[in-house]
Amino acid sequence: MSADISTIKAGLAIVLIGLFFNIGLGVSFGVNEDAYQDFVAEGVAAHPELHDQTSADKIWRYALRTHFHAGGIAAFSLGLIILVMFSDLASRLQKIASISIGLGSVYPLAWLSMFLLSPSIGRGAAHEHIVTKLFTIIGVGGLCIGSFFLIASLFFGYFRKQENA
Repeated sequence: MSADISTIKAGLAIVLIGLFFNIGLGVSFGVNEDAYQDFVAEGVAAHPELHDQTSADKIWRYALRTHFHAGGIAAFSLGLIILVMFSDLASRLQKIASISIGLGSVYPLAWLSMFLLSPSIGRGAAHEHIVTKLFTIIGVGGLCIGSFFLIASLFFGYFRKQENA
């Protein structure tokens, strides 16, 4: 095992952005949660045909899920990226794996998308919206691809650096 931070810098940067996004979102909730609640209430009131009695609470939970997922996924991804740095993956694959894992931090934006879109287009439509789907595919796909390379290297010996004899 070896450690070279240069191969993981891009993935690390993406994850750190995700962590800071989480912290910023939490601070903004603390500073002015009413703005979020008002945004939801105004959207539901403007489009009552799209909503039921539970819509406001569920849409607010989308904002909370954005915050929870941003912190959890970024922290988990940070640990995986550190493992990538110490793994025997070839340098190029360390870079690819760390960036892919870092892209897992995009997944919480799917929840943010649903929060922002739901008041005006409804919860179902927001869930199926192309932006929501794109954030989900990038986030989950990236995390899975990067984790695949890491697990294949750590447990099965694939994709390792070539030894120069």
